[in-house]
This record gives sequence, C-alpha cells and structure tokens, in this order.
Amino acid sequence: MAKHSKRFVSLQSKVDRVKAHQPAEAVAMVKGLANAKFDETLEVHMRMGVDPRYADQQVRGVVTLPNGTGRTVRILVFANPEGQALAREAGADYVGAEDLTDQIMKGWTDFDVVLATPDMMRVVGRLGKVLGPRGLMPSPKTGTIVPAEELPRVIRESRLGRVEFRVDKTSNIHVPIGKCSFATEKLLQNLGALMEAINAARPSGLKGNYIHRITLASTMGPGVKADIGAMTALKAAGE
Repeated sequence: MAKHSKRFVSLQSKVDRVKAHQPAEAVAMVKGLANAKFDETLEVHMRMGVDPRYADQQVRGVVTLPNGTGRTVRILVFANPEGQALAREAGADYVGAEDLTDQIMKGWTDFDVVLATPDMMRVVGRLGKVLGPRGLMPSPKTGTIVPAEELPRVIRESRLGRVEFRVDKTSNIHVPIGKCSFATEKLLQNLGALMEAINAARPSGLKGNYIHRITLASTMGPGVKADIGAMTALKAAGE
C-alpha cells in the first residue's frame, strides 16, 4: 500500500471523509487544500453503477467546458490535403497522414488530442494498439472522427476546453474540470456542464443507481466527497 507524504496526511486530516458536501462547498474545500508548488487541476472522480463489460452499459461522451480546462492542448489531425489546409488554418499543432502514422509507430506521442477525417481511418486504424490505451483513438462516440469541413469547429472547441469522459474497466470516470486557481463560480459552471453531459449519457436500459459516489480532488490533494443529488441537479451555465 502506498505511503502518503506528511503534507498529504496533514491535508487529509482536515477533510470529513463521511460527510457529503454541497457542490460549491466541495469545490471551495478542494481549492483551499491545493497547496502544491504548481497550479493543481481540480478533478472529478465518479463511481458508476454500470457494468462496463456490457456494450449497452458504456458511458462515454464529450463536453465543452464553458471556462476551459486551463491547460495547453496539443492537437494532431489526420486528413487529406484539403482537410490539412483547413486544420493548419484553424491552428492544429500537427497535421498529416501516413507520415504521422510512421512517427507514432516509432514511439512519438507528444500530443493530447487526435482528430481524423473518415477517409483517414484506414491509416489511423494501424495505431489502435498505441492510441487506444491512451484514450486518443479517434471515434464517432467522442466526436473525433469528423468531416474535413468540421475540423475548424472541433479544433476550436478542443482549445476552449473540450474534454472526453468514459467509464473505465473498474466502473469509474475521471475528468479534469479546470485549474484550482479558477474562481469557484467558473469551476461550478464547468462542473454543471460535465454533470449535464454525464446525465445525458445514462444507458437507457440501466436499472438501479446510475452514480454511486462522487469525489472532487486536486492533483496532489485528498478527495472531498460531494452530495450526489445536488451534483446531478447541476446544469450547464445559462440554463
């Protein structure tokens, strides 16, 4: 079992691990506990009531956080010459086709988002074993396989704070929603957008509780338990 540092143990002693906090209180607590030497990310961790072994119980999607994530995103685009021109104009960091595939097969992975036009999937398909485990494989479910004319929009959204969520093999979902230096209100707006997307992704045939536990935490801080009812009632800003 991993041994925590004195700093972490000290922070953990300030948290009531039983009480389920209201969203605003939980966010404020996490911000107050984030005392690392860098701007920590506020993360949402959810224990889901689905069984990911079954195809009809997958929870997966994308959401654009209204206030962004606060991190610099490196975008790679696979496209034909027409799409490449659009991607470069839209500000993609890396643009190409077979040439990019060869680099990635040799171990290059200095990118955070991978987009591809449908005609390029014959090329990208070779990269499943490399991109899949990293959650970077383009997929229709995450909106990362897009027509060339849609590339500028998706690139723009990725820059603004487009994040993917999906349940893992242990029935958990982990999503970053911004930096701890963000104002509490901005983090709550991002949280509302995420929760609305999570609710919309509920499998239609699921019986029982959809979400079993929600915990907020900073990159290097202890978890703060959040009230599930209050969290699921959150909406995206402006609704």
